Amino acid sequence: MIILASASPRRQELLALLGIRFEMISSRADENFFAGESPEEHVLRLARAKAEDVAAQNPARWVLAADTVVEIEGKILGKPKDRLEAEEMLRLLSQREHRVLTGYCILNASSPQRKEGRVTTWVKFKILSAEEIQWYVDTGEPFDKAGGYAVQGRAAFMVQEVRGSYTNVVGLPLCEVVEDLRELGIVDFLATEITEEQCLIAKNEKRKKPNG
Repeated sequence: MIILASASPRRQELLALLGIRFEMISSRADENFFAGESPEEHVLRLARAKAEDVAAQNPARWVLAADTVVEIEGKILGKPKDRLEAEEMLRLLSQREHRVLTGYCILNASSPQRKEGRVTTWVKFKILSAEEIQWYVDTGEPFDKAGGYAVQGRAAFMVQEVRGSYTNVVGLPLCEVVEDLRELGIVDFLATEITEEQCLIAKNEKRKKPNG
């Protein structure tokens, strides 16, 4: 069983859907940007910091950590602090293409082996009217999401095009992460029986998502 160094329900659901057994332990790593740090540098550095923090407390366990940011024309969009910021983010994304970047790191404090990577996906929004932006913000969905939207939620109607990994936009690039987990010999989801508990995790996360 691996440790997922994240409290993100989206990442938990993605792993659970493949039957990958995991325990969730949140990291205490500082998530602030360093001066002069690019989005690419930030997501990989922070994924490492999260993994190393949790691995230090669990030296015999494999740890998976990730960090995702939304970037448009050099501006990083985090989680909106209030309604005005959420509306501003959506106006900025309207009819434009932005990048979703995720860095991930898999390590074990007792092993010299580790895997890490960075995945970028380009997402283009349709033209968003003032009424659509107001409606979406009213749902409350933007407030715990980087960039102020959830591609797997009600924001799906906004997305005109996705170039690259869709699961990366959700929060974890499954293709790359699972390949690395298998290369390290940590998990083989093809030989893993999906447990009732893991099915419940996936089902419960789906129930939390708004219908739309």
